[in-house]
Amino acid sequence: MSQRQSTRARILVSGLVQGVAYRAFAQREATRRGLGGEACNLDDGRVAVDVEGEREVVEAFIESLRTGPPLARVEDMQVQWEPPTGRHREFRIRY
Repeated sequence: MSQRQSTRARILVSGLVQGVAYRAFAQREATRRGLGGEACNLDDGRVAVDVEGEREVVEAFIESLRTGPPLARVEDMQVQWEPPTGRHREFRIRY
């Protein structure tokens, strides 16, 4: 029997991702998948997403972020994998 591996991904999303409900989209997708974490706007126009959960579920979440909500235009994503911290029980938007 295989054991499911928990992981953490720190994601930086570039493009038209502010002012288009991208963080709310990320929150809905993460909550639907049972992931914890947070999303916040950065001063340089990017969105930072920190997410934790089972590796396969996090990978599927990242794929959904590549498209984003209808008005978003994702140009680039940088993903950094790290050990999970366990500090996020739910996914929230940070203002």
